[in-house]
Amino acid sequence: MPDAGVKESLKFYAKELKLPTFGKLEESINEYRSGQSLEEFVLELMKREYDARQEKKRQSRMKRAHFPLLKTLEEFDLSKLQHVQPEYVKQLASCGFIDRHENLVLIGNPGTGKTHLMTAIGVKACLLGYKVLFCNATTLASDLKEARDSYQLRRLEKTISGMDLLLLDELSYARFSQEKSELLFKVIAERSERSSTMITTNLEFSKWTEMFSNATLVAALVDRLTYHSHVLNMNGNSYRLQCQRRDLCSN
Repeated sequence: MPDAGVKESLKFYAKELKLPTFGKLEESINEYRSGQSLEEFVLELMKREYDARQEKKRQSRMKRAHFPLLKTLEEFDLSKLQHVQPEYVKQLASCGFIDRHENLVLIGNPGTGKTHLMTAIGVKACLLGYKVLFCNATTLASDLKEARDSYQLRRLEKTISGMDLLLLDELSYARFSQEKSELLFKVIAERSERSSTMITTNLEFSKWTEMFSNATLVAALVDRLTYHSHVLNMNGNSYRLQCQRRDLCSN
């Protein structure tokens, strides 16, 4: 067992070198196995340090993603989807589409699990090491306008462009002004073929003029989103209502 001076030195250098696992050497020594070589022991410490750093990075990515609620794919009953095969969803959840810079658009009536599914795929992406940002579409449009008014637009746009996956929720509930429409379009257009965007909406593409008054902009926006993309038909019975009924029956 190292003496007090050595222990203090270990803590000092562990802190300076940002190796917290080595700073807790006393705990690790208790797990030292008889017959284990010094190299094996140090390797075990290094593995623990690596695992601790990876977990810290995962937690940091999850925090920066700003998920309103944490939802997982395991919590979603894929058999309830009426127009999408469960295996197809599982394939998307492997997040290969992000490497290919493809988009996902989930279109369907309210309550069918669009936001849950989008969040679950976003969580998977975070755990796999991708940078993810979750935004409500209306809130993002307002944030972009405020950033422009305060001369901070470039900074916000840079943050968004640095994300591997942008999750844009509820692109359907508000009518956007010309200025907000253009700001949203610019964000989405700049991501085209560079990174991935995932959108949930209640409106089929032909009705997007109900949100954006400029038909030319709508055509360009749909063109950007559907190029190299996966469009999921999420129409069907309310998944949310089915879950509520199931919970009531189980009580």
